[in-house]
Amino acid sequence: MGIVLIWSLVVFLTRWISQKRRGAISYDSEDQTALYIRMLDVRVRSQLGFEQERRGSHPYLYVDFRILHSRPESAGPVSARNVRRLLSFQRYLNSSQFLRGIPASDPLSYILDDDYTGQAKLMLEKVGNWNFDIFLFDRLTNGNSLVNLTFHLFNSYGLIELFQLDMVKLRRFLVMIQEDYRSQNPYHNAVHAADVTQAMYCYLQEPKLAQTLTSCDLLLGLLAAATHDLDHPGVNQPFLIKTDHYLAALYKNSSVLENHHWKSAVGLLRESALLSHLPTEDRLSLEERLGSLILATDISRQNDYLSEFRSHLDKEDLCLTNGGHRHFILQMALKCADICNPCRPWKLCQQWSEKVTEEFFHQGDIERKHNLEVTPLCDRQSNSIANIQIGFMSYVVEPLFLEWSRFSDTRLSQTMLGHLSLNKQGWKEGRDKPDATNSRASEEQRTSVAKDSNSRVLPQGSKGS
Repeated sequence: MGIVLIWSLVVFLTRWISQKRRGAISYDSEDQTALYIRMLDVRVRSQLGFEQERRGSHPYLYVDFRILHSRPESAGPVSARNVRRLLSFQRYLNSSQFLRGIPASDPLSYILDDDYTGQAKLMLEKVGNWNFDIFLFDRLTNGNSLVNLTFHLFNSYGLIELFQLDMVKLRRFLVMIQEDYRSQNPYHNAVHAADVTQAMYCYLQEPKLAQTLTSCDLLLGLLAAATHDLDHPGVNQPFLIKTDHYLAALYKNSSVLENHHWKSAVGLLRESALLSHLPTEDRLSLEERLGSLILATDISRQNDYLSEFRSHLDKEDLCLTNGGHRHFILQMALKCADICNPCRPWKLCQQWSEKVTEEFFHQGDIERKHNLEVTPLCDRQSNSIANIQIGFMSYVVEPLFLEWSRFSDTRLSQTMLGHLSLNKQGWKEGRDKPDATNSRASEEQRTSVAKDSNSRVLPQGSKGS
């Protein structure tokens, strides 16, 4: 049935393009095309077990939150993302070295497009460096940072061979993930997912984890990092609840976004058939464990996880030969990776801070426009980037990373805490202002931390100098 639907879409689009070229199609016909694609998308999603979208009491929120964003990309139909990712994958197949018979001396030659430059490859050689600049990497890969970085890590760990993954299916799956992140979001987009995946890799390389994690743990850790914010709408859970959005009703106002990210990830796993060769019981187990990791990123449950983590550390009863304990540490690692921006070097920290604040303030603007109660952190009239970041660092980031450093007391942990301290001081000094200047002492400290985080032994977690 799926093949028939895809073939019908191809035939329809072929005829439409032909008519368009002859000038025989009108604006009304274009509306009909959008309607047809959307109807096709609903039929496909219903076969995959997705509940059809319902209008809430606030119709301006319907259809991908497109009214929340002013960019032209968000004005299309919901299923336009599916069409884009299909065409993206088709372009890859047409230009891939794999289909032109080039020898496979380099495993990456199967999967990388022609525009994948030598500079990007050089960056991937240092993917375990805490100073890794995901913004630069995204530019070098023409906006494909999540696809290329995640495939590289799968390949580096040997997960493709271990789990007998079909590389074309893997590429298609990663393309679908990247396309289902909303690029119009200033913060919750595919670049953030790539950044979290790179941070997760750094944590997976820490001695305590590298010596105990199984191949299944590694697979789940990377998958969870890549998909942890999949299809994020650019607004938070309270916004969805107070606007009676269908997702809030579907998940009963509990971990609404995280449940949506998890179910979206499972949907793409099944649609791509990436794990279809595994026994059903194993696939279902992987999906459940993936959900457990993604659900741990719910910031409203931060204190619950932190209290449990602190209790384990106080009792010194964590045993990583125990599967349950390893899974809990993976949850904590993902939580750290998700909010590690303030622990990055200042240049990266500042960019992420500006992006997340822009997204917050945009939500506040929408709330004010529609006479809704403005979420405190989203009110641009009473907040600044510096105030938001100082509070976030003090009450959310620092408590978590202090406990993580107790668990994994390595050079990487000390480097992250060093950046965190300097960045917080930087915001207090008004470093978000264009005319702000850094004190010589602070700059010397920052340079020292940067040198430590550039060390080749950093990813291995050596505590020594």
